[in-house]
Amino acid sequence: MRRILPLLSSNHAGGRSALTCRYRCGDACFHEVPNTSGNEYAGDIIAGTLSRRSMMRTAAVVTVASAAGGAALTQHAPSAQAAAVPAAGDARHGGHGGGKGARGLRFTPVAPNTADAVTVPEGYTRNVVIRWGEPILRGAPAFDADRQSAEAQAGQFGYNNDFLSLLPLREHGRQVLVANHEYTDEQLMFKGYDAADPTREQVEIGWAAHGLSVVVVQEERRSGKLTPVGRHWLNRRLTATSEFRLTGPAAGSDLLKTSADPSGTKVLGTLNNCAGGTTPWGTTLHGEENFNQYFANGSSATDKRYGLSAGATERKWERFDRRFDAALEPNESHRFGWVVELDPYDPDSTPRKRTALGRFKHEAAQPRLTRDGRPVVYMGDDERFDYFYKFVSSRRMKKGDGRAAREHNLTLLDEGTLYVAKLTGDSPQDIDGSGRLPNDGEFDGSGVWIPLATGDVSHVPGMTAEEVYVFTRLAGDRVGATKMDRPEDVEPSPRTGRVYVALTNNTDRGKAGKPGADEANPRNLNKHGQILELAEHWDDPSSDGFAWRLFLVAGDPEDPATYFAGYPKDGVSPISCPDNVAFDPYGNLWISTDGSQLGSHDGLFGVATAGERRGELKQFLTVPKGAETCGPIIQDRRVVVAVQHPGEVDGATVEKPASAWPDGPGRLVRPSVVAVYRKDGRDIGV
Repeated sequence: MRRILPLLSSNHAGGRSALTCRYRCGDACFHEVPNTSGNEYAGDIIAGTLSRRSMMRTAAVVTVASAAGGAALTQHAPSAQAAAVPAAGDARHGGHGGGKGARGLRFTPVAPNTADAVTVPEGYTRNVVIRWGEPILRGAPAFDADRQSAEAQAGQFGYNNDFLSLLPLREHGRQVLVANHEYTDEQLMFKGYDAADPTREQVEIGWAAHGLSVVVVQEERRSGKLTPVGRHWLNRRLTATSEFRLTGPAAGSDLLKTSADPSGTKVLGTLNNCAGGTTPWGTTLHGEENFNQYFANGSSATDKRYGLSAGATERKWERFDRRFDAALEPNESHRFGWVVELDPYDPDSTPRKRTALGRFKHEAAQPRLTRDGRPVVYMGDDERFDYFYKFVSSRRMKKGDGRAAREHNLTLLDEGTLYVAKLTGDSPQDIDGSGRLPNDGEFDGSGVWIPLATGDVSHVPGMTAEEVYVFTRLAGDRVGATKMDRPEDVEPSPRTGRVYVALTNNTDRGKAGKPGADEANPRNLNKHGQILELAEHWDDPSSDGFAWRLFLVAGDPEDPATYFAGYPKDGVSPISCPDNVAFDPYGNLWISTDGSQLGSHDGLFGVATAGERRGELKQFLTVPKGAETCGPIIQDRRVVVAVQHPGEVDGATVEKPASAWPDGPGRLVRPSVVAVYRKDGRDIGV
């Protein structure tokens, strides 16, 4: 029998500490759920809609070939059988198969543990690529924990790195690393920090530690090791006071104007950037997530729907800048909660906040292209009972990296249609909240993309287009979108076109007065989360319909209320609270976790999505005490992760650290980026 660590006792979402909840999301899970709408959800609408099986007879979607063929696409399939997302329990799930695992996943899984280290498989090693505070701009000083300043931090790598992207560079052995800096934890940054009375200098350091970093990294020829190239001309810091530009159909709206910016187009800063994406035209996308926690004294109905506090904030920024006081600047919060597009190859460019992609707690924004070259961006709104979305551009990408092509491609995300998802289950009569599989053997169904707005045209009765973009959550409420269990990262497979949605958890599911379980969210009091797999009709990303199924239902594999795509559960690692996801060169899905409820530290897992080992999930690493695994990048020769908020456990301070990572006892705990690679220099997992 597999043994895992005892369950943690925690009153917080997943396995997070109270300290993490305070600083990362403003104790979101301890506030009333912002979505109090009475819109329909999947279990209630099945009786009035076509079933997936009848619907699929007229609309085929991507399918996976048998084990012999591996991952492949079947287009224009004439039958319902070919149209549906392939079922579990077929021949390829009959056993473990031969060999040592799917290609790309041939490593010995890391056992669940609570080591204060980045633990990697046998035969692998790692290096810290860059730490919070390391200088990346010319003139920036070396990090000194006792002599921090806002000026120094503005030239140094920011705090709490999350989303990561590595882009090619025409310099031998070099790449461009882009990192989000989601939030700051002043209690772990400053000695003697007084949360009730922060100083202006501490607040300004916090502003400078938020945002984005661009830093060139050098790879070691004989391994996967990466090291930063300090003071490279492409290196850049963007903070909470840098200039950003609002673009797209809502730019200039009265809803976005403030006393400091009567144009409604110029914003200072980006906040709480969580996951993101990398575009085919060489830019990066950054989702502004829990921005609400930075704004005090919210009072309107829209403030409440977006989770703004009615009182003071944790960090007290409103004491030092009036724009963070919603009573004084009611529209300032409307200028956050967007997807930001950054051109990392142009250090003089102004990043753009793309209003056409809607405003909510963005977790991820990963594009794929239609057959005629139009980008489609998938996005999640990380809140209990909120929705997931997609944007379909009306413009085609131009190939090449010349000036004309780059300028054109920087307009692609300003024109198109914004949609929200509505899911229908096949077996509502079998859903009882326990997580028990329906009688047909899988959680699955159909779905539609409901249009919200196209350009300056609203598709939502009673709302203007500007209102749809600025108050996208309310638009989703009105059209009856499906309430999900915290949709976080949403990633399309570059091999199959399948879209994978990480649903982290929702411990409010099924509570009195809250929505109960449905087929896409099948467990009440859901503390472990699940991953949904979606296939667009005809494998067309611009389609208005899709088939879906749950790919993974997370938790202890010995728990009957878990599911691993039909793979035998004695051959998988335990996993809890999926968060960020990414793909490796072989089409395997890699999953990082946030707040595991299984007693182990959070980690990174790889799982086969096709072939006879589909559903075989293996843990690749764990992170130190109090940390979360973020921003995974899986390349041929290395895996790169962001180790966020190490040592962030209840009661920890600078004087009483809970972790000694990454530099050992007596040194300040510092969020960092880590590269993992094989000791023999060969490719990962082969």
